Amino acid sequence: MSAMQVHKLGIEGAFAFVPPVYRDDRGLFTSPYQDAPFTAAHDRTLFPVRDISHNLSARGVLRGIHYTKTPPGRAKYVYCPYGQVRDYLIDLRIGSATFGQWESTELGGDSCQALYIPVGVGHAFLSLRDDSIIVYVMSDGYAAENELAVSPRDPELGLPIPEGYDVTQSERDRVAPTLAEARAQGLLPEYETCRKVEAALWT
Repeated sequence: MSAMQVHKLGIEGAFAFVPPVYRDDRGLFTSPYQDAPFTAAHDRTLFPVRDISHNLSARGVLRGIHYTKTPPGRAKYVYCPYGQVRDYLIDLRIGSATFGQWESTELGGDSCQALYIPVGVGHAFLSLRDDSIIVYVMSDGYAAENELAVSPRDPELGLPIPEGYDVTQSERDRVAPTLAEARAQGLLPEYETCRKVEAALWT
């Protein structure tokens, strides 16, 4: 029986988890979250789960860059059980050594790779197929007044959005500020605050 692969990402505190996928003529079985590999990578088990949500996206839907005002902040564990997306993590934490940097990963139902997204790191994705599903396991519930966005089209960020898609965005995402604008408006979280909020999830 093969083991889950764990990859430390370039954004401080973020990890990718690639579980073994078992296929036969009926379909497949996999476990996108496993406690032992997560604990080995993160020195603790997954945060207490307060919310599990998912969305369904048509081909070309671009969601994000989304993040939660900190405090309260939210850590996330996400994966794509069906379909295929180009996923992006963006470090929005002022004072982080990797502030403004991004990671791009392909998530899909074939690999069932999962991502751990620390508090203060933004998340976005482009759906590459119709009916792509993203599942979010989160450390806190949704509160609209705490949810913020930065533009995925920000030229200074330079996210590599694949060509050949009729991109669709929500109005909120379409008019979201650039990273520089969000910083100037005091909307971005501080790195040390994010670290303290994240550490408190396990206390």
